[in-house]
Amino acid sequence: MSTESKKKKNAKRKANSPLVGAHMSIAGGVSKSFARGEAASCRTMQIFTKNANQWKANPLVEEEVEAFRKERKRSGITPVVAHDSYLINIASPEGKKRGMSKRALLEEVERVEALGIEYLVMHPGAHMGAGEEEGIRTIIASLNEIHRKTEGYRMKILLETTAGQGTNLGYRFEQIEAMIDGVDDPDRLGVCMDTCHIFAAGYDLRTEEGYEKTIKELFARFGRKKILCVHVNDSLKPFESRVDRHAHIGEGEIGREGFRYLMQDPRFAKVPKILETPKGGKMEMDLINLGLLRRFATGKTG
Repeated sequence: MSTESKKKKNAKRKANSPLVGAHMSIAGGVSKSFARGEAASCRTMQIFTKNANQWKANPLVEEEVEAFRKERKRSGITPVVAHDSYLINIASPEGKKRGMSKRALLEEVERVEALGIEYLVMHPGAHMGAGEEEGIRTIIASLNEIHRKTEGYRMKILLETTAGQGTNLGYRFEQIEAMIDGVDDPDRLGVCMDTCHIFAAGYDLRTEEGYEKTIKELFARFGRKKILCVHVNDSLKPFESRVDRHAHIGEGEIGREGFRYLMQDPRFAKVPKILETPKGGKMEMDLINLGLLRRFATGKTG
């Protein structure tokens, strides 16, 4: 078989494999993430576009943007999902913190658009004692402000389901539904479902009956087209614990069957499914977890 034929065969096999990947490091520059994604056998992946634990970021230079786009095309890893900084809280009742959060989120949105990334996942925010209804109103106002400043952008912000730890909002589907329905331009928002988070928040995935009930409610609230990313994480903590702690696939409280249902569900076939589980020393756990998900998708046991 010629080299060109092998390339075509490999490309076809990759295109037909499940749309799974993992969060990848951007150490050395955002473009470096693709080689790591390839090493972990990712078809899709998630990255930060800056240090997630700092407010400020070095500006993206043209050379790095171009390198990112070239590496993406070369690797074939797509779609790429970004996650915003953990410091951002656009629900904060404190004006200074909310102002810092909105400026940081605007910068993240601008970076994602510049890189040509489709989606920016964010935790909706924590109300910090102001109450859930007030927190949701503040999130809506903040998102409207961001949208006004980025009119015409192609990227979308995806509101991530949360475990509801502390005063974090988004642990009930109806809360995220209210946020999307409340903004002036709901078409610019989507949803990222995190399996660990919804399980900890009280949506069961362990049995076929529980899985179907949860997914039917998800689609009833948002429709299929709004679910644009899934974070595939088992839960270290029990059902309805409201505690966000990720575990390796099948090693937590959800168990293997819940992920088998997900991977064999045709409704999620074209939705990127991304791991956020501990990697191990050389990403060996990504390879193990992704291998499991692929076997689940084909109906194999293991």
